[in-house]
Amino acid sequence: MLTFLRTNSTHQDFITLVHQLDVELATIDGDEHDFYAQYNKIDKINHVIVAYENELPIACGAIKQFSGNAMEVKRMYTLALYRGKGVASQVLTELEKWAAEMNYSHCMLETGVRQPDAIRLYKKNGYLPIPNYGQYAGVENSWCFEKKLHQVKSPEAVC
Repeated sequence: MLTFLRTNSTHQDFITLVHQLDVELATIDGDEHDFYAQYNKIDKINHVIVAYENELPIACGAIKQFSGNAMEVKRMYTLALYRGKGVASQVLTELEKWAAEMNYSHCMLETGVRQPDAIRLYKKNGYLPIPNYGQYAGVENSWCFEKKLHQVKSPEAVC
């Protein structure tokens, strides 16, 4: 059974999973890895989800404030043995719920064109391509996405 922990970037299980992600990305990104790595530091990420199966950390993701109404999805990773089982979609859903609870209206993200599984994940979960933003503008190996969030209504607002 999957369980999800809301934490921050100081949690050791998150740090361990991100280290494994960085090893994979170094291979995928090749010579461009240093460019992308500079935008993926975890020291200022306050909203992290770690997914566990039978107390084993198997996946993670994070959101980081991008603007007054947008969160940026960062550091999505699932251990290879657990891929293709919907775990990443569940982590993404948990992140979206958290962002909506904090009254953010949308999530955005960047992924690499050399990561077709990630691109499929985001499209499958309702993310739409947008022009590359910020530091990714003009970077041909980046692909940016955005998703409008359903706002969470407080219990008092329900009639």
